Amino acid sequence: MAKSQKAADGVVRVRLVKGLRGVQARHRLSVKALGLGKINDVRELKDSPQVRGLINTVYYLVRVEE
Repeated sequence: MAKSQKAADGVVRVRLVKGLRGVQARHRLSVKALGLGKINDVRELKDSPQVRGLINTVYYLVRVEE
């Protein structure tokens, strides 16, 4: 599947690029809600306002690969 086709399907790839040590508890929960646990974990999630909100909350810990 091409990148543009994935974006059209409404899928967003999220990668955890930073560790959770020293991070606010709320932000740890947001990362867990995204399904990420360890550094370099990648999840493909449905692109929705809820997922985008979680990503925006922990923008400094994750990288969006669209």
